[in-house]
Amino acid sequence: MISKSTIDQVFDTARVEEVIGDFVQLKKSGSNFKGLSPFSEERTPSFMVSPVKQIWKDFSTGKGGTVVSFLMEHEHFTYPEAIKYLAKRYNIEIEETQQTDAQKEEASERESMYLVNEFANSYFQNTLNKTDQGKAIGLSYFKERGFTQETIDKFQLGYSLDDWQAFTDEAIKKGYKLKYLESTGLTIVKEEKQFDRFKGRVMFPIHSMSGRVLGFGGRILDSTKKAAKYLNSPESDVYHKSKVLYGIYYAKQSIAKEDNCFLVEGYTDVIQFAQKGITNVVSSSGTALTPEQIRLINRLTKNITVLFDGDAAGIRASLRGIDLILEQGMNVKVCSFPEGEDPDSFAKQNTLEELSVYLKENAKDFISYKASLLMQEAKNDPIKKTEVLTDMVRTLGIIPDKLKQEVYAANIAKILNVEEKRLYSSIAQYRSKRIDELRSRIERDEFKSAKIFDVVRNDLTIDKVDVQYVLEKKIIELLLLYGNKTEDFEDLVFKETEEGELILEPVIQQAKVFEKIYLDLQEDEMEFTNPNFKDLYYTIIDALNQDENFAIESFVNRVDPVLANDITHILMNEERYSLHNWEKNNIFPKGKEVTIAQLVSETILSLRCFLIDKKVSDFKQETQNTSVDNKSILEDVLNYSNLKMLLSRKLNRVL
Repeated sequence: MISKSTIDQVFDTARVEEVIGDFVQLKKSGSNFKGLSPFSEERTPSFMVSPVKQIWKDFSTGKGGTVVSFLMEHEHFTYPEAIKYLAKRYNIEIEETQQTDAQKEEASERESMYLVNEFANSYFQNTLNKTDQGKAIGLSYFKERGFTQETIDKFQLGYSLDDWQAFTDEAIKKGYKLKYLESTGLTIVKEEKQFDRFKGRVMFPIHSMSGRVLGFGGRILDSTKKAAKYLNSPESDVYHKSKVLYGIYYAKQSIAKEDNCFLVEGYTDVIQFAQKGITNVVSSSGTALTPEQIRLINRLTKNITVLFDGDAAGIRASLRGIDLILEQGMNVKVCSFPEGEDPDSFAKQNTLEELSVYLKENAKDFISYKASLLMQEAKNDPIKKTEVLTDMVRTLGIIPDKLKQEVYAANIAKILNVEEKRLYSSIAQYRSKRIDELRSRIERDEFKSAKIFDVVRNDLTIDKVDVQYVLEKKIIELLLLYGNKTEDFEDLVFKETEEGELILEPVIQQAKVFEKIYLDLQEDEMEFTNPNFKDLYYTIIDALNQDENFAIESFVNRVDPVLANDITHILMNEERYSLHNWEKNNIFPKGKEVTIAQLVSETILSLRCFLIDKKVSDFKQETQNTSVDNKSILEDVLNYSNLKMLLSRKLNRVL
C-alpha cells in the first residue's frame, strides 16, 4: 500500500497539463488547453484540459477526471500504478507498506505480465553489462554499432545468454510463474520442456508511451545459425505490435515540441539518430504501418517525415505504406538517403549539423515526390503513364481535406502533364466509387441481420428536458465553483405595515454560498433525486465544512473516481463551446452578467418551485382515490400554491 502522504504529495506536485502533454499534443485555448481525443478517432479537437481546475474532459467519449484517472484510462494503469508513474516522473520518493502474500496474489493477469517483462528487462541489461558472455558478445556488438554506454543505458539495451533456459531458470528462481513467462512469450513451453525464446540475442525492449515494457525485439548475432535475424515478442494481452511504435516513449516530448515525427524502419535507426541529437524519431519495427500506429503520432503532431534507404526496393515499399498516413489527414514528407546508406549508417557517419541540413534539404512533399518518381520510371511508355495517373488519383482521392486535395491536384497535373479538369474528374469518380463500395460492403455484411433500412412506424419524439436534473446539477456546479465564497444574499420577508397589511420587503444577509444552499434546502427538506448528485452534494458540503481553503483541484483528486468523473463533466461542460472557435467566425458568446448570489438564489428558488408543482401534481393524483380525505388534500394544495406564489414573487415572475 502506498502511504497517504505520498499520494497527497503526488497530487500536489503533478500537473495535469504536463502529464497529458506527454501523450496528446495540446494547444492553448484561453485559460485551457485543447487537443485531439486519445480515446477516439477524430480530426477536430474535442479534448479539453483545465490547468486551473486540474481536470480534463473528453467530449467525444464522455470520459474525464484527474491526472490519475487519465493514466488509468489511457495506459490501463491501476490506481497504485498511476501514482507510482507520477511519483517517478516528478522524482517523489514512495513510502509503501509491505504487501502481504494475499495482496500479491490479487495482482491482475496483465500486471503480472508487466512485472515479468520488467524483470526480464533488468535481467537482460544486467547480463549485457555484468557477465563475461554479455560483455564479450552483446556489449561488443553495440559498441561496434557506435553506441555509447550512455545510449545503451538510456534505451535499456540488453543481451540474452546463448543458453537454452538461463533466463527461464532465473525467473522461476526469483518467484515468477511459468504461466506468465509463457504468456509474455519470453519462454516457450513444449510438453515438459521449456526454453528461452531470445536465446543468444541482443535485446531491444519495446516501451509503451508511458514507459512500461510491453515486449522485446531480439537480434541474433551468429550468422551461421538458421534462425530469423530479428525476433519479436508474440502478441499478448500487453503487447500488440500494430499498436506500438518503437521509441515513442523517448520521442514523444520532442515530437510535440518539434511538431514533426521522423519515421524509420529499424531499432538501430532510432537509437543512432537519438544519439546524434535528433530525438523525434520512431520506428514501425519493420512491419507495415497501421492506422493505430499513425494515430499514436497524430496525437502529438500532424507532420510525419518518412526516412528510407536509398535502394529502389526500399523506396517502392515505403511509397505503398504512406497513403495510409494521408488518409488520416496528416502531412507527409519523404527523405531518402544515398544509395547503399540507411538512416543508421548515415547518422553514424555525419555530424548533427550535417544530418540536420541533409534532412531539411532533402525532405520532399510526398505526393509531388511520388508523382515525379513514378513519371521518371514510366518515361514515354503510355501504358505506364496511365498506371501512374491511376495510382496518383487513388492517392489524391483518399485525402480528407478538400482544399488540400485541390492544391495537390493542381501541382500533380503539371507533373503528369494532364489537364486539371481531367484530374479533378478522375478524383471525383474514384471517391464516388469508394463510397459505393463502402455502401455495398455495409449492406452486404452488416445490414442483413440488423435490418437497419427496414421501415418502422415510429412517431418523432422529442426528449423532454429533465428540469430537476438540470437544477440539481447546477447546484453541484455552484458548490464546486463558489462554495467557499461569501456573498450578500437578498431575500424577501413579510413585514406588517402600520395599517396591518403584510408586504414583502428586501433583507440583505451575508453568508457563504454553501451555507446558503444547505440551509435553504434543509428548510424545505429537499432531497436530491439523482443518486450521483446526492452523493456529490453531501461529499462537497462535508469538505467545505471541514476545509476553509477548499480548492477544486485538490478536492477532485481525493474523491471516488466515479464522483471525480461526474465533477469533471459538470465543471468542463461549458468549456466545450470554446472548442468551436466562435470568435474566428465573428461570433462572440455573451458572458454571464448575473452575480453569484443572484445565480444561487434563482437556482434554489427554481428548484423549490419545480418541487411544489410536482407535489401539487401528486396531490391531484390522490384526489382520484375516493377513500382519501379530499378536504385535507385541498388544504395542502392551497398552502403549497400560496408558497409558490411567494417564491415566484421572489423570482420576479408573474403567475
